[in-house]
Amino acid sequence: METDKWASFMEGASDSEGYGEDLDDDDICCAYASTDIPQLQFRKDISRSRWLDQFGMAEVVERKGGLWTTTGIVRNGKIYCFIEEILYLAEIGALHLFGNDDAPLSLEHIYNKVAEGKSGCSLEYFEAYKHLKSLGYIVGRHGIPWSMRRSKVDCAINQDTLETAQTGDEESRNNVLISEMFSNMQIGGLRLAFDVYPPNSRFRKSAPGDPYFVLCLAS
Repeated sequence: METDKWASFMEGASDSEGYGEDLDDDDICCAYASTDIPQLQFRKDISRSRWLDQFGMAEVVERKGGLWTTTGIVRNGKIYCFIEEILYLAEIGALHLFGNDDAPLSLEHIYNKVAEGKSGCSLEYFEAYKHLKSLGYIVGRHGIPWSMRRSKVDCAINQDTLETAQTGDEESRNNVLISEMFSNMQIGGLRLAFDVYPPNSRFRKSAPGDPYFVLCLAS
């Protein structure tokens, strides 16, 4: 079950947003027909990420450019990407994705992962995400904190959960990513998909403010 992938994670004030200024990478979009895979674009600054199959996400192991100011969630000082973010960045040539064996994963391989719908995103969801990004919006999954630093300010922490996380194995703590159950968020047949923020050069993951609107998609 998809809900078995999500585990609770509480980390200290090590979340960092020193990713540099936004270099307008989010404004770049590659238009394509829904049934076609676009040609991979090439650019000078390309980030690298490693796929974590058990979570349906990727850890960014080398980040370049200013796009990470508005992309990915921060946990324990590391950045993790959802599948829709991975595919979008791969399309514009800003991110390379590698498997656990360090073998590069092709754009077609990433499309297949999205098409499987096992990582909280389908091709229809990706089209919506991509369209919003092409318009310059800042887009994140609904209800998923950009940074745990904000969560600690906004809500009381369950001390027992915190102590359990602190006593866990360090490697496990780095791999445990999110505490929200995305798949059950539905209202009248609509699924709360994305929190959408207006373009903002001063956007901070630790203090994103309220979204401009929440995008709902039919399940």
